Amino acid sequence: MGASIAFEVDGRAVEVPDDGASLLEALRDRLGVRSPKDGCSPQGQCGCCTVLVDGSPRVACVTPARRVAGRAVTTVEGLSEDVQVRWSEAFCATGASQCGFCTPGIIVRLARLATRAPQADRHAVERALAAHLCRCTGWRSILDAWDLAVVTAGCSRASDRSLEAAAARAALEGGTHQAVGPAVALGGGGFADDTAPLDALVAVPAGAGGWAVAETLAEARAAAGKVQGRRSTVELRHPVAVPEGAWDLTLRTTWLEPAYLETDASWCEPGGEPATPLANGGAFGAKLASPAPAAARRLADEHGRTVRVLLSREDCVRLGPKRPPLAAGIRSDATGTVHVARTPGVATAIASVAPGLEVVEVDVMGPPTSADLRAAGWGEALVLLAAAAGQRPVTVTTPSGATATAHVDDDAVWVRVDCGEPLDEVVLRSYCTGAAHMALGWVRSEGIAVDQAGLVHDLTVRSFGVLRAEETPPVEIEVVASDAPPVNGSDAVFVAVAAAEWIRQGCPQDWPTGTTPRRRA
Repeated sequence: MGASIAFEVDGRAVEVPDDGASLLEALRDRLGVRSPKDGCSPQGQCGCCTVLVDGSPRVACVTPARRVAGRAVTTVEGLSEDVQVRWSEAFCATGASQCGFCTPGIIVRLARLATRAPQADRHAVERALAAHLCRCTGWRSILDAWDLAVVTAGCSRASDRSLEAAAARAALEGGTHQAVGPAVALGGGGFADDTAPLDALVAVPAGAGGWAVAETLAEARAAAGKVQGRRSTVELRHPVAVPEGAWDLTLRTTWLEPAYLETDASWCEPGGEPATPLANGGAFGAKLASPAPAAARRLADEHGRTVRVLLSREDCVRLGPKRPPLAAGIRSDATGTVHVARTPGVATAIASVAPGLEVVEVDVMGPPTSADLRAAGWGEALVLLAAAAGQRPVTVTTPSGATATAHVDDDAVWVRVDCGEPLDEVVLRSYCTGAAHMALGWVRSEGIAVDQAGLVHDLTVRSFGVLRAEETPPVEIEVVASDAPPVNGSDAVFVAVAAAEWIRQGCPQDWPTGTTPRRRA
């Protein structure tokens, strides 16, 4: 029998094999502690796997398990019951958790900060959140959760709301089933990889194609020849040329990573149905064609055993769909031409909101694209129409009938959204705030480097350009009361805020514009 590592997890003594695994792999795959999440596989950049080691925050994915020998590891599950209740209820009450993938690590860090510095102001909390990435919430609701849990020491119980109505609104916004409740913030959303049996084989994409299958994740990645992804020094490139013509405005976009935190995963028993990678989040439409479920089913039947299929962060970036890059020219009378990367459905999407724009699909070398991503095609078209009309503030109406009005200045974002019956204003505000955050990043900072041959170079979560908490202004959301049938509202907010931010900047041609001002006290 080989050597083992003894340490303590959430107050209990444990031992794991000394086989070179990371602390995260030891927790999740050897001990079945699934609250720490793997969002960067492992780059140490997303914070989803944050735990306490002897009381200090550590990202478990880049901490070798042997380094915690004889030490005490605390996950969110090991926090005291009253701490778990206070933080999970605060996150639920403020909409600070949507899918719940990043929040266990965030709660671990914030709970520790509250113990060490209970008088910390919002800027200190923003600095603490710099170690984390949250794609869904736009950060502001997380700061609201801090205020509720620490500053006012309030405790708004989930039972004060209809969580069924909240889940219904979340499903409309996320495009798939979404659980809502305090348990979600603690990591209990039921993600595919969290439900996989511990004795399952592990399959990962192989470097030469196909799948590498092994008993453990470390062995599978070694067999696949996984190389740690890096942030490149390659400049962003705009792969589509602006159409020739006399235009009042032009716009060029680049390759954009959806940047969802939960990497694609599935598992399947022989002859069974594979677990969905959409278990508690829609990934903004990016996982609808995920290869994970089909691979899990086929490999389980081939091996006669349950198989977990896991895509690394690098796999998601290389293989996952991107927003179709485009270049457009438009006149003030709403006529113009759009050249867009050839993508099924994108021309129809643009024509549905902007019949005056001629759409020309072009072939470009690069990663796959999809019209399933949030407002792909029609969002850019509505932005162009609003800017050409010189709207201030901007009002847009989506194909589903939601309307959003947005104004952006140097200090804040204001949004008014009408999307039918709100169902649950907390959830709706959370999704709309997250959409505003994503829109600002879309215009200001987001993009990935793809070379002339179509090879993606930016493979780390920090290279995508997602705005951090310190870079995100306050977002005020006004929800219009309505008895009309509920429809998705956050997509309307996404487009309206993007248009308002572009107009605020004077409509420079190329996105991202490179404008990411840090907020100051």
